[in-house]
Amino acid sequence: MSKVDQQLEDLRAEITSELPSDISVSDVKYEGPELVVYTRDPKKFARNGDLIRQLASQLRKRITVRPDPDVLSRPQDAREKVMDVIPEEAGVTDLDFHADTGEVVIEAEKPGMVIGKHGSTLREITQEVGWTPEVVRTPPIESSTVSNVRNFLKQERDERRDILEKVGRQIHREEMSNDEYVRITTLGCCREVGRASFILSTPETRVLIDCGDKPGAEDEVPYLQVEEALGAGANTIDAVVLTHAHLDHSALIPLLFKYGYDGPIYTTEPTRDLMGLLQLDYLDVAAKEGRTPPYDSEMVREAIKHTIPLEYGDVTDIAPDVKLTLHNAGHILGSAVSHFHIGDGLYNVAFSGDIHYDDTRLFNGAVNDFPRVETLVLESTYGGRNDYQTDQEDSERRLKEVINDTHEKGGKVVIPAFAVGRSQEMMLVIEEAMRNGDIPEMPVHLDGMIWEATAIHTTYPEYLRDDLRDRIFHEDENPFLADQFNHIDGGEEERQDVADGDQCIILSTSGMVTGGPIMSWLEHLGGDPDNTMTFVGYQAQGTLGRRIQNGWDEIPMNRGGGRNGKLSLKLDVETVDGFSGHADRQGLMNFVKTMNPRPEKVLCVHGDESSTQDLSSSLYHEFNMRTFAPKNLETFRFK
Repeated sequence: MSKVDQQLEDLRAEITSELPSDISVSDVKYEGPELVVYTRDPKKFARNGDLIRQLASQLRKRITVRPDPDVLSRPQDAREKVMDVIPEEAGVTDLDFHADTGEVVIEAEKPGMVIGKHGSTLREITQEVGWTPEVVRTPPIESSTVSNVRNFLKQERDERRDILEKVGRQIHREEMSNDEYVRITTLGCCREVGRASFILSTPETRVLIDCGDKPGAEDEVPYLQVEEALGAGANTIDAVVLTHAHLDHSALIPLLFKYGYDGPIYTTEPTRDLMGLLQLDYLDVAAKEGRTPPYDSEMVREAIKHTIPLEYGDVTDIAPDVKLTLHNAGHILGSAVSHFHIGDGLYNVAFSGDIHYDDTRLFNGAVNDFPRVETLVLESTYGGRNDYQTDQEDSERRLKEVINDTHEKGGKVVIPAFAVGRSQEMMLVIEEAMRNGDIPEMPVHLDGMIWEATAIHTTYPEYLRDDLRDRIFHEDENPFLADQFNHIDGGEEERQDVADGDQCIILSTSGMVTGGPIMSWLEHLGGDPDNTMTFVGYQAQGTLGRRIQNGWDEIPMNRGGGRNGKLSLKLDVETVDGFSGHADRQGLMNFVKTMNPRPEKVLCVHGDESSTQDLSSSLYHEFNMRTFAPKNLETFRFK
């Protein structure tokens, strides 16, 4: 008998001994990081709401209780009883029964009402029908991404259970080494912005954190082939952790599956959905530009199938000697600071991913409160000594000035924006400004993936700032449903109509002008000096956005079919700072300053050379800690 099988036998015996004699345990399995307990008495389990909590606390494991399939009531009988238990105002839109696991997936407009106070309604459902309820939100704005991901995972349930069981056995395998060390190897994003990727390794485990591309440099990818990463084989990696969905962190994760990786990806649920959206668009853009994509859409589906979503604050075993906890990073929807607790109190490392320290209109500020962190890997995008952004109020005032000035000239405002994060921030600012009469009411056209990304935001309001979440719960107050927003879905013909029509605001991808519909808007609007192009997000070195920002007034255009040319830009170009999803220099310093306890070492990454070195030097002088501005392919050993 393997060590894992023996563990499960022992756990089954321990659980049985702790339960009342009239509650049976028919099987115990690992599924990913969870321990799943099957019982023939689910209704009795549900009557005692504290039982699962007590077992989880005693065993120090996440526990799910499921009914044995052969004790389940028929779905058609259970459906009526479930609907009787759930309040009508919860707005149930679908019930989906899965006899293989004894789960009923309840999709509702107001999931909180299905859950009930401290899970009381969920327990009542199980008491009535024996099925284990799982609740998901009905998107207030229909999202093809959310729908496709949910349907895909439903189709792949059997294979996904096999994946989870395999992952669970890997997590709880016997430790093979008596050595103790922690190493971090940098595979990208050091002294540069983009291609974020790191390996965190112990004698027992190797974890890959992020795997992104470099904006404006398609041929520069993380150094995955080195021995510390995939050089010894893709399945020497135990787990992948994704901090957030932006392509400079997520674009090349499907490539791992092309190389033979078949392990788990840990991230938040909204990051999983956004990851799929952005990666498929990444493939689409590559095809339109005549580039050979590094992987195909099947690999994107593999990545989604292997994703194990975690909620903020959940401490999760991801290897025999590594526990992971994700915390809000304040950057984009679902973005996470990833905290790793290694060994039995041996060492703690936190990877910031991209962070925003202060609250924004969309998100609460980044969490930096951890029990322990000896080493922090910290982004430095705006870490330079002069990288101070204007505050939010001044930024919004300046944006409104630009819109009003352009409107008075009779022109149109075009804003290149990332589909995820900046676009929704812009929508909130513009909607409120029009509602308050600070700018004239006019159409706001959303092009590219912005509408779809916004729909995903409304699916996961619990990840948004508290007051915004409350507004989304009330349909008549949902700012994203304001009348002025128009989704451009008619392609080039609709763009031409908008360009020929009345004054308006256009939000369009791509945010760094590296392709996508923004190129079309430049063709339509770039020749009119009454129009204004307004940058509201970071423009990386080497991108067309940075060049236009720096004064280029003639840009190359790929018109398809091998026809290239030049476009003269006569429109006004403005930059409004302060809307970035990244902390500025002061925010990064404050993030470290207010950490309690403060880390002993900080690795400053994800910034150009001067930014990482400036931030590293300042943290050293200010807080007397060891700091580094590493290069790519350096390895740091701790312990």
